[in-house]
Amino acid sequence: MVITPRIMKKFKKVLPVMMAAVLTFGSIPMTVCADSSKVVTLGANLTEEQKTSMYEYFGTSADEVATIEVTNADERKYMEGIASEAQIGTRTYSCSYVEPTSSGGVQVKVANLTYVTSAMISSTLLTSGVENCNVVAASPIEVSGTGALTGIMMAYEAASGETLDEGQKEAATQELVTTGELADAIGSEQATDLMNKVKEEVIEDNISSPEEIQGVVQDAADSYNITLTEDQMNKIVSLMESISQYDYDVKALKNTLDNLSGKDNGFFSNLWSSIKGIFTGGDSDGGIISQTKDDLLGDNAIIDSTLDAVQSAADGDDDGGFWSKIVNFFKDLFGGNDDADDSEDASEDDAAATEDIDDSDTVDSDAGQDIDGSDDTDTTDTDTDGSDDSSQEDSGLVIDNDSADSDDTAN
Repeated sequence: MVITPRIMKKFKKVLPVMMAAVLTFGSIPMTVCADSSKVVTLGANLTEEQKTSMYEYFGTSADEVATIEVTNADERKYMEGIASEAQIGTRTYSCSYVEPTSSGGVQVKVANLTYVTSAMISSTLLTSGVENCNVVAASPIEVSGTGALTGIMMAYEAASGETLDEGQKEAATQELVTTGELADAIGSEQATDLMNKVKEEVIEDNISSPEEIQGVVQDAADSYNITLTEDQMNKIVSLMESISQYDYDVKALKNTLDNLSGKDNGFFSNLWSSIKGIFTGGDSDGGIISQTKDDLLGDNAIIDSTLDAVQSAADGDDDGGFWSKIVNFFKDLFGGNDDADDSEDASEDDAAATEDIDDSDTVDSDAGQDIDGSDDTDTTDTDTDGSDDSSQEDSGLVIDNDSADSDDTAN
């Protein structure tokens, strides 16, 4: 095949979109810290078969990572006095896979956790003092996940070598419980958005008095058309009073919170870092979030990730803003210009058609030749639906229904 200037123009128009798509959905989890390790936590009440299946789900093995067993006593250390007995439960099934990173904020994926979401865990980890980290929190069976934060904080300290402040860890647990209770009343998305908006303003503006905090909470609730009860208001104000006592890196906080809300700035900043890394020799393997084997959990597994918000922002592309920024960057990089190229292509098409007509005039009409000048070039329809018709009868995860009594609460 001869690569003509016209083919090169077509390629230049497609290339920016291809590169933008690849980088958009693979750029968030960032490079692992050189001095850290990866740590897995396993719920103490899992069977041996279930523990093995969780390593498989995480895409790793006991030989490749450090492992910590988390007990209900570990969870009670932080949750007693904050969460109810029903929320704490009596058995521990939640697991986690933690990878400290050098940048990219706090990115979280959850699977089979019914009470907490990835956004809740990500935001509460910020409160605990974590700034950059990839986390997968999961269970082989559906559990509330209220105890998952305890294991994640234990894993982060072991993996990073950093000791988190005990007061901040307590505040993070209080935030997870408060957000979860609010989510039961108004929905997880609105609850998370409200809490993050209030927290960001309290920390950024260094607000600490209960009266001022209550004003911030009320303004945020009004902006989301949320009506809070007196009890809900008091719990949020009390939480924010605790959080306001500690020093946080405002830039790191905003970076993650902007990603959780799907704002352009936080994500595009991370994307730009990834782009620069590619062209300057940087390394990013996608992190542990991209290594999970979701199909092992079955078709009905509850899975969500903090990456969903930025992907939704890209899909929404309000006023051509988010997605166009990325595509236009590569258009500029490779010298692409749709309007100019389309105009030039149209001119070339007209010229080609005129040439065909001119050539037909030279054909001897007595020979009965076909001189209609039609273009008989065939095109091939490529199936790009990306569907997978294969089915999987055995999910690959061992679920022992006898491992949890109906009278006990698992988390």
